Amino acid sequence: MTADANPLLLPSTLPYAMPEYAAIRPEHYLPAFRAGFAEHLDEVRRIASAAEAPTFENTMEALERSGALLERVAGAFYTVSSADATEDIQAVDEELAPLMAAHHDAIVLDSGLYRRVAAVREQVDGLGLDPEQRYLVERWHREMTLAGAGLEDDAKERLTTLNQRLSTLSTTFERNLLADTNDLAVVFDDVADLDGLAEGELSATARAAADRGLDGRYLVTLPLFTGHPYLSSLRNRESRRRIMEASRARAARGNQYDNRAVLAEIVSLRAERATLLGYPSHAAAVTADETAGTPEAVEEMLRRLAAPAARNAAAERQALQRIIETTESAPFPLEAHDWAYYTERLRAAEYDIDTAALRPWFEAERVLRDGVFAAATRLYGITFAERTDVTAYHADARVFEVFEEDGTPIGLYVLDLYTRDSKRGGAWMNPIVSQSRVRGTAPVVVNNLNVARPGDGRPTLLTLDEVTTLFHEFGHALHGLFAVVTYPHFSGTNVFRDFVEFPSQVNEMWILWPEVLDGYARHHETGEPLPADIVDRLRATEAFNQGFLTSEYLAAAWLDQALHRLHQGERIDDVGVFEAAALAEIGLDDPAVPTRYSAPAFAHVFAGGYSAGYYSYIWSEVLDADTVEWFHENGGLTRENGDRFRHRLLGVGGAMDPLAAYRDFRGRDAEIAPLLKRRGLTD
Repeated sequence: MTADANPLLLPSTLPYAMPEYAAIRPEHYLPAFRAGFAEHLDEVRRIASAAEAPTFENTMEALERSGALLERVAGAFYTVSSADATEDIQAVDEELAPLMAAHHDAIVLDSGLYRRVAAVREQVDGLGLDPEQRYLVERWHREMTLAGAGLEDDAKERLTTLNQRLSTLSTTFERNLLADTNDLAVVFDDVADLDGLAEGELSATARAAADRGLDGRYLVTLPLFTGHPYLSSLRNRESRRRIMEASRARAARGNQYDNRAVLAEIVSLRAERATLLGYPSHAAAVTADETAGTPEAVEEMLRRLAAPAARNAAAERQALQRIIETTESAPFPLEAHDWAYYTERLRAAEYDIDTAALRPWFEAERVLRDGVFAAATRLYGITFAERTDVTAYHADARVFEVFEEDGTPIGLYVLDLYTRDSKRGGAWMNPIVSQSRVRGTAPVVVNNLNVARPGDGRPTLLTLDEVTTLFHEFGHALHGLFAVVTYPHFSGTNVFRDFVEFPSQVNEMWILWPEVLDGYARHHETGEPLPADIVDRLRATEAFNQGFLTSEYLAAAWLDQALHRLHQGERIDDVGVFEAAALAEIGLDDPAVPTRYSAPAFAHVFAGGYSAGYYSYIWSEVLDADTVEWFHENGGLTRENGDRFRHRLLGVGGAMDPLAAYRDFRGRDAEIAPLLKRRGLTD
């Protein structure tokens, strides 16, 4: 396919090199990828076979300049494959997965290239390099070493085969989960079965049903995590049970979308690959290049937190059971589908707060502009202007240009708020274009959420959890927008996996900050602010239900570790039995508190970048909680504080060891005490 016929083969003419999605069709992607592979391989082969002695310029910098076409195509495609995965896009993804894995291996396993990188590393002290350049040499050498560049040829051949098969399996896992999640959406014929939902929620279920040709009925689609936001409001216990059972059944029903055999093969092949690379397990291979260092360090933290979390969850369960015993005419034992509903009743009894009733104060547009954007403006001085002239990949995706306080442009921010059948579950940030001085590129970053779209003419009212998610994901977006680096290797959120959640978790702190909350928490009809006494009670509930929330998260993190600490040759005969045994081992096997993600639906680790790394959220939260303490100690939401956080942490991207960057910001290493206090895990 010629460049004239394929818009991906030429640089975009749109602002900030936004891909020209209006002209891109699914059949353009594979030819563009093949052209990108060929160009990149040619560039790398010329670097690896150069007659000149290796230098930083002809080896490291040349590597960073290579692959521009491939990076451009990949940024365009992988945004679409996660957010608008039509059948045609899924077909491209399946064919592409092993090709991408093979190409990656062709680069990082190239012996000639590895020798040149190693030669530069040996002379690094005498090259007069700046800190980012020195770190680039170290990272390339370490990453190639950990990838297997030093292996013998036969081991490399097996490694390449494993990587290609694993990429195919991961694509299959994601496709199965998306299909079964759509298939298991729960249909209700009678609106009375949804008693307790707000008017906007009911209109969303009616619209979802109508979109599937089920006029006059109501469709409850499923989020990525176990459970559902509606479980806290639905009065009909049978409706709650149906939703929870559908959620827990995903990709484990014995149908064509069953992921159990897929994940068992992934685990087995990852263990074999780790052995090839000289590690006892996949978890050991992964953590070797994270701040944690070893699986044992991860286990120590998870075990330290699991016992008090389980203790607190047990106490919470007893309190919920007492409500059932005293308020229900026919009491019953609390089950998983009851927890959220009776938690809200307990919250209302103890704190006089009904979180479902707060939605009228959280209208999405106001939360975005007067909350998320306004907090960033107060803290960093940046401003936002919507660009209706720049088309993104889907009609729902809105584009905003971001500016410095003096009007200097920074990049583009894209928000894709609503759920749809072609979008994978959960919420995430990804770059379409990454910032780099070498490439001359500015950042274009995307936030995706899965908020139910209300009926026409009705406002989008968010839950408090959805408000939190929007602030969280925007923290990732700020990281991608603010990182200013020379080399694309370090752009945006290209940091250690167990550090990447830190900036996003910090950004959640502004949700209840008085100046921010007063701007966005306004009743969508009257404009009245959220009453001060409710705000006070919300702050008082910080540790409320944290036994459950911490336990369900730790269960998933422990399950991830258990799956990936298996050695080569150790098999999973029954996924359900393995999962139950793993949770029992750490004391998180309470049937009323299911793991946040069961193994067959655990997209983070089997179709994302979190394999043996789901612990990252709690690991990063140590830094987050300690940083929140720093902001409180130093005056909170001020430009001075924002500039310090931006320039010493967010702005360095991956161009510095993250813990060294944290020490530069904080003046010391992080302490765990603030996290324990926040989650109610102190004695």
